[in-house]
Amino acid sequence: MPMHRFKEGAVIDAQEGGARLIPPGRYKIIRLMPPTVAGNNQYRIKSLKDGHERLVVESDLPTASP
Repeated sequence: MPMHRFKEGAVIDAQEGGARLIPPGRYKIIRLMPPTVAGNNQYRIKSLKDGHERLVVESDLPTASP
C-alpha cells in the first residue's frame, strides 16, 4: 500500500486549473482513506470556506507537499 503524501489535519491550498476536480480554496485533510482499486490514495477533505466535504484522490490535490 503506497504511503499517503498528506497527513490528517494538514491544510492545503487547491488552485484553479489543470485537471483538478475540486474548486479552488483552502481545505483541511480530515481523514486518510484506503486507496482505490488502481492504487491511488484517497482523502476526505473539508472546505475551510463553506464546510463542504469531498472525497478526492491524491492526484486531484496540489503537488507541493505541506
